Amino acid sequence: MGMLSHVSLGISDLDRALTFYAPLMERLGLALRFSEPAKQWAGWTAEDSSRPIFFITRPFNGDAPAPGNGPMVGFDAPDRATVDAVHALALELGGTDEGPPGLRPHYHADYYGAYFRDPDGNKLCIACHFSPQ
Repeated sequence: MGMLSHVSLGISDLDRALTFYAPLMERLGLALRFSEPAKQWAGWTAEDSSRPIFFITRPFNGDAPAPGNGPMVGFDAPDRATVDAVHALALELGGTDEGPPGLRPHYHADYYGAYFRDPDGNKLCIACHFSPQ
């Protein structure tokens, strides 16, 4: 059993969110498991796993999504080139920069990460924890 069942981020518009997230998830090698416009949600997992699910959805209570200061979803990258590519792609797709790709040795010696926000303001990270080969 893994540590996480799922991670969910609130979105205001599924079509806009899919335009942003689908290319990022594809670049990370994650598979779209469901997309239901009537429910205003979509979710991805690793190809060979049913959990954890990363999903985007209109808030269940019907209120507007409201990202907080502190919550963040971090995606694992297999290498530093993927960090660079995903960060650049996020910005091309309408995301906003929260920290360009680079080493952050205050986390650990090989931490290479980048930070951005989606069009709804949710904070995301892409990080590689390995030294270059």
